[in-house]
Amino acid sequence: MSTNSRKLNSLRQQDRLQRHGSGKQRRAVDAQDAYLYALRSAYLCYLLQPRQKRVQHVAAPAKPVQRSSTSVTELMNDFKLIRDSKSIRFPHGFMNELDKRITGVLIGRERMPEFQDSLVKRTFAVFLNEFKAPQFRKNMEKDRRVEDLLLIFFSNATKELQKGKAPGDDSWKLMVDRHVALFIRLVSSTLKEHNWAQDRPELSSRLATMEKKLLMHDQDLASESQRNGGQGGSTIEVEVPRSYEVKDMPLVLVVQRIFGVSYGDVQNDINRYKSVWTEKAALQDLKTYQAHLSLMSKKTLNSDDFDLEDAYENWKNKEIPDLSQMILAIVQSNPELAKSTPGGSLPQFKPNAAAGTSYADPSRKLSDPSLNGSSYVIDQPVDMSGLSIHDDSVDGDTAYTYIPPDPRAYYRAILKEALTYDLGDAELQPSEATSDTPSIKLLSKQSVELLNEIALRWRLPQFSRLVLFLDVVREKYQDQEITLDTLDAAFNYVKEPPPTDKKSNRMSIIPDNLFDRSKWTVADYALNQQILSSLHDALLRELFEMMMLVYDQKPPPLGPIMYVINAHIYEDDLFHTTPEELDGFTEQLRQALKTRAGDVYRELLAKHIPDTKEEWEFFHVIELGRAVVKLCERIQKRYRKNPEIMGVSPMMCLVEEMFPSYAADARDLVARIMDVAHSRGEEVPVQDGFDLYKELVEIRRIHGDALPKRRFGFHIEGMLQEFVWRWIEMTDANLLGWVDNAVKADQFQIESPNPVPMDDERHSVSVVDIFRSFNQSIEQIVSLNWDDDLQYAKFMTTLSKAIGIGLSRYCELVEQKFAKEMDRMTPEQEAAARQTRQEKWISMAKDLYNQKEKIEPFQFWPESLIKLNNIEYAMLQLDKLEKEINVDACAEVIQKNAPPPTQRIRKPDNYVFTIKIIEAEDLKACDINGLSDPYVVLGDEYQKRLAKTRVIYSNLNPRWDETIDITTNGPLNIIATVWDWDALGDHDCVGRTSLKLDPSHFRDFMPREYWLDLDTQGRLLLRVSMEGERDDIQFYFGKAFRTLKRTERDMTRKITDKLSAYISHCLSRRALRAMLNRGITVSSVTSYFRSAARPQSVAQAPTTIDVTKALEPLFEYFNENFAIMKETLTDSAMTMVMARLWKEVLATIEGLLVPPLSDKLSQQRPLTQQELDIVFKWLQLLFDFFHAADEDGNSDGVPMDILKSPKYHELQNLNFFYFETSEDLIRTSESMAAANAVRQQEQQARLNRLSAPAATGYQFGGAAGLLGMPSRRHKTIMLSRNLGTMKKAKEEKRKEAQAAPNDDMILRILRMRPEAERYLRDRSRQKERLAAAQAAEMIVRQSLNAGGGRMTGTLPRR
Repeated sequence: MSTNSRKLNSLRQQDRLQRHGSGKQRRAVDAQDAYLYALRSAYLCYLLQPRQKRVQHVAAPAKPVQRSSTSVTELMNDFKLIRDSKSIRFPHGFMNELDKRITGVLIGRERMPEFQDSLVKRTFAVFLNEFKAPQFRKNMEKDRRVEDLLLIFFSNATKELQKGKAPGDDSWKLMVDRHVALFIRLVSSTLKEHNWAQDRPELSSRLATMEKKLLMHDQDLASESQRNGGQGGSTIEVEVPRSYEVKDMPLVLVVQRIFGVSYGDVQNDINRYKSVWTEKAALQDLKTYQAHLSLMSKKTLNSDDFDLEDAYENWKNKEIPDLSQMILAIVQSNPELAKSTPGGSLPQFKPNAAAGTSYADPSRKLSDPSLNGSSYVIDQPVDMSGLSIHDDSVDGDTAYTYIPPDPRAYYRAILKEALTYDLGDAELQPSEATSDTPSIKLLSKQSVELLNEIALRWRLPQFSRLVLFLDVVREKYQDQEITLDTLDAAFNYVKEPPPTDKKSNRMSIIPDNLFDRSKWTVADYALNQQILSSLHDALLRELFEMMMLVYDQKPPPLGPIMYVINAHIYEDDLFHTTPEELDGFTEQLRQALKTRAGDVYRELLAKHIPDTKEEWEFFHVIELGRAVVKLCERIQKRYRKNPEIMGVSPMMCLVEEMFPSYAADARDLVARIMDVAHSRGEEVPVQDGFDLYKELVEIRRIHGDALPKRRFGFHIEGMLQEFVWRWIEMTDANLLGWVDNAVKADQFQIESPNPVPMDDERHSVSVVDIFRSFNQSIEQIVSLNWDDDLQYAKFMTTLSKAIGIGLSRYCELVEQKFAKEMDRMTPEQEAAARQTRQEKWISMAKDLYNQKEKIEPFQFWPESLIKLNNIEYAMLQLDKLEKEINVDACAEVIQKNAPPPTQRIRKPDNYVFTIKIIEAEDLKACDINGLSDPYVVLGDEYQKRLAKTRVIYSNLNPRWDETIDITTNGPLNIIATVWDWDALGDHDCVGRTSLKLDPSHFRDFMPREYWLDLDTQGRLLLRVSMEGERDDIQFYFGKAFRTLKRTERDMTRKITDKLSAYISHCLSRRALRAMLNRGITVSSVTSYFRSAARPQSVAQAPTTIDVTKALEPLFEYFNENFAIMKETLTDSAMTMVMARLWKEVLATIEGLLVPPLSDKLSQQRPLTQQELDIVFKWLQLLFDFFHAADEDGNSDGVPMDILKSPKYHELQNLNFFYFETSEDLIRTSESMAAANAVRQQEQQARLNRLSAPAATGYQFGGAAGLLGMPSRRHKTIMLSRNLGTMKKAKEEKRKEAQAAPNDDMILRILRMRPEAERYLRDRSRQKERLAAAQAAEMIVRQSLNAGGGRMTGTLPRR
């Protein structure tokens, strides 16, 4: 039957909770009464203990003392006769061993029993003192005579044994002989033990003979018959008379200590009541109790005290035989009680009956009274035939002698006194601590024995004792007299079974009803429920108080109290509470914890924030935040295993209260600190702002993890972005200084531990330094982990702009140094510069006459080539930086968060004009050789130089192909001046022209080409394109990449320019004529000055060997220069220089074959078939040289795809048209023009967006040339934002050139045909009309697609 489901019917009546049914109200037990009842039970235990017995000696009848017939003195004469013999002397070391044996006799270690007698030990002790005397010991060690040792022992034994004897008593003399005999026996045993007897057989024999003579008739010295001087005797056991001294009563002494009564008072009480507190009275109590039990009266437990009838019957069936055993135990202790009381027969004694009873002491072993001191022990049968176990005189008013009126109340009072005393007893040692249980002090062993005796005498069931024990513990815990560990130990003491009885090697017997609460009394059941409920309330109160300390530095541990609540309260089936009550406690605890958390936060606030607002700094906010985080981390770590206590999480209460409060306070503090700084005209240090941001972000992260549904108090990034912008401004202001210092400190040398530096080591320190600065700048922002994508993207955009400016400055400084180094004069040039004009003419004629063709290679300085490596390294690092920043993602974020176009705030518009200076035609000759050394200078209307090209030597139709960028926010007039470079004197002006750059003319963002007529003669071709200056990270990176690429290209061109003069010298018409004329003669010199004259006829065509040999000087020149470059340049830079040089070769050969594109006839004559063959053989030889392929086809030179450029294919195709008739060339040109027009129309029809027209080639001028016609698509900044986009744009350009062939090459051939003059003019007009039509169509498309273009709406309308 379940405990929870059974019906406590007895609880309906209050009287059933009482032990007796008198109906009187229970009164408190007086301490004096409790003392007396405890005293009489302890005294009764002493009375019922078995009597102690002692051994008493009984002497035998007197008989004459027997003496040996030979005296000791006579025996010594045998040794004296041979005293000088070594065979009868003791061996060396014997004295020390004898000393040890005698000492062993005295301390009881000797194995032979005859040496255990006290009188023997006394005699030996006296001898040992003499034996240890230094002088005697020294003599014995020296002489080692037997007779000396025996005489000394004999003398000392005689003196000791005659002490206290009467003058006529000679019995001691026999004892002297026997003690001497024992001494001789000990000496012989020592000799045998160390194997000395074998070496001295005569000594051993004489000692044995002496012992036999001293012992008459071979007497056994250890037998009882030889005691008392051989007179014999016997021993008997007699009972010790009973003492009534309190000192002999162990449990009475326990009562005395517990109740604090003096020894004399207790002795007086024993003396006063010993006539009443008798065994007979105890027997009478049991008989009376037995009678009440039979009558089912209320003097004992009855069925009304149990909830179940089965429980009552179970208790009664075990109580009856238990009473019989107790009666038998009393009668055994005093057999006279059985004779003095007539009556019926007694039930037969059962030796093991008490072991199975309910109320026997579980820790008692009945068969061994010495172990437990019980007063109810039956050792032997007793005559109890006259004992009556029934008392006919029992009535309702009969009182007990030993059993109090209310045994439960009295037992509780005594238990309380015992527990109070034991807990306060300093001499009581606590139990040993284990890994599971702490060290605990509860009841002492003596107190437990006393309480067991009392409960057994008063017939208290075991479960009642346990419940009463818990009740006392509950009271003491509520009164704060015991600790939580003691309470836990008390519960375990009640719950755990008794320990193993080690002495009997068996478990103590546990009554089966001890833990079966269905067999308990109603009073015990109800009291246990009340105890659990009271303890629950007390524990919750204590837990509440402890929880208020969880945020302290060293709070009390919550584990023990939670263990007690869970293990001893909630897991007990008797405990009952409602979920509503527990929920109410949980909510009350949660609110109190939040209040406490608020108090703790205010304490931290007062500790870390100064009282004066003017003293506030970011450091204080940071310290407050760290204190909050540290406290939260400490609480989280402290309660990580058990985050919730009674449904309440200290961590969550702390976070819910602290973090919102800190967020609000931090916002106000930061705002106040910044306001105060601004009012003072000061600025808060940037690093302080960064430190504060990191701390606030960490707190926000914890806030988000703990309170995911609650937003942080304010937008941290919005409040602190000012510090990032200030840091970026400082970086921008210092960036140019960093670049200048890096370049200034750089020696432009390779620093590598390897003998042959690797490619990634062939740069100097300046480029590493500036990119380290760039990366540190980026890393500073990245390390903040800025949590606002839009702001982060804006930060990176601004930084990328500063990085672009820094790279532009670096390129400018490096290129200036590079140009200065490359433009230095060679020693020959310096010598020539010092010559007069006449000396120059004489030197030139002498060189021509002596056929001086050898040109020394230019001595490139390593530091110059390292500068080119630096630019290449910078491009690689910038590309890596672009990927790390994730430029595209930043641009996408800004674009996504940009306002609609109608709501955008207009900013001052900046525009980037890209001007490419392509070529010039028919320039004025300024030098004495009929040529010029032209270069172009661009300036604005205020005479500010904007750009300068390189010098093209000895050319009236130069081609520069150089590009510059000009940024403006409105129309700008530029002036282009062509100058002639002179080594001596001022440079001559070749001609000027101007061009207006108006953004309104470029709103379609398409490139335009302008033929600008010079004010003297000739004209200049410029290609102009425009882009809007955009505040865009992709734009800034593209601009930086393009700056680096242009710098790299310009530096590469300066290198190749040093080689181009010799290329032009070797691949010239003069060289062709020299080969056909088999050498240069005076006539060839004349032809050099009269270029219009026809070359002499060739007698015989040159062979392949001749053609190859003609290029050997050029190949040798290339190899010498390449060897110099290879030592310093990287492989990719070397390939780039060679590729650029290949372009120079192609351009030179192209100049040999055809004149530049123009609408006018050229003075250049066409080559003969023989000359053309030589030129194409040269082309093939140069192709193989630059490709540098081995026998297996592996190339170490320029890759094939670079060599086979569109220009190379144009030259190859030129061979098919070169000797065609003019009519055929004109028809081919017309058909190609028509096909291109159709293809462009189809392409425009497919496109639904504004795009650049197909390549239309170079324009011829005229009105369209003045206005500028749209040209082919150019490389915009956005297409140069990283190496990937640049490579892709280059590949598209190559495909576009191959997919759209044009008739430019045919028109250039026709320039050498006078009959094609009219067609050239008509074709030029046709191109102008097509270009105008395309421009008009693009303008219309742009108008129709207004708002859809990338830069639509950003240009001012006019």
